[in-house]
Amino acid sequence: MANKHEDAVTLTVGQQMRSDWPALLMILASMVAGILVYPYLPDQVPSHWNIHGEVDGYSSRFWGAFGLPLLNAGIYLLMLVMPRIDPRRQNYIKFAKTYQVFKLMMVCFFTGLYVVTVLAALGYNVSVERLVPLGVSLLIIVIGNLMGKIHHNYFVGIKLPWTLASEVVWRKTHRMAAPLWVIAGLMGVVGSIFGGKTAAVLLFGPLSVAVVVPVIYSYLLYRNLNN
Repeated sequence: MANKHEDAVTLTVGQQMRSDWPALLMILASMVAGILVYPYLPDQVPSHWNIHGEVDGYSSRFWGAFGLPLLNAGIYLLMLVMPRIDPRRQNYIKFAKTYQVFKLMMVCFFTGLYVVTVLAALGYNVSVERLVPLGVSLLIIVIGNLMGKIHHNYFVGIKLPWTLASEVVWRKTHRMAAPLWVIAGLMGVVGSIFGGKTAAVLLFGPLSVAVVVPVIYSYLLYRNLNN
């Protein structure tokens, strides 16, 4: 039965790409946009902003135009390959739709980040200190909504020694963590309205709790199950 599932994962890679056409279209559109805007970008393209929305990092014109699209394409290809090399690759069949949404979500996030970066580089008045935290917060919300549907694997989810060692610990930890991530994302959305330090505090404070609490919970749960 395991071999049958493994074959299914291998054979459906082409089908995955066909079903991922919205993600592939966004990646292609970003590449085309890079070609079109390249002549209009400054030699030094803003690539990083502090919490006040002030530029504190630059990249070259080439990387400003194509860096994020190439990164986006690389992450997508990596996520396409991961089910083929995961020791628990048969489990991807059990959350195939969730995994597809996860791929699309990641591509959407980096595409949005690219649009914000290019518009800022072209001189448009873009509220980076609000839009970027908003994008990250929405990403966290989606992850939280998907978390309880992710089955045992080595690449996607809360990968700790205790969750990887026990499917029971994996399942219970992800179900417990899911609402924490959604709440953290919602707090981040509220913070993004204000921007600046408020956005940072309301994003990273709750997110830290959403990360640390499941770690402690999974360890205690694993220890109780094995005593």
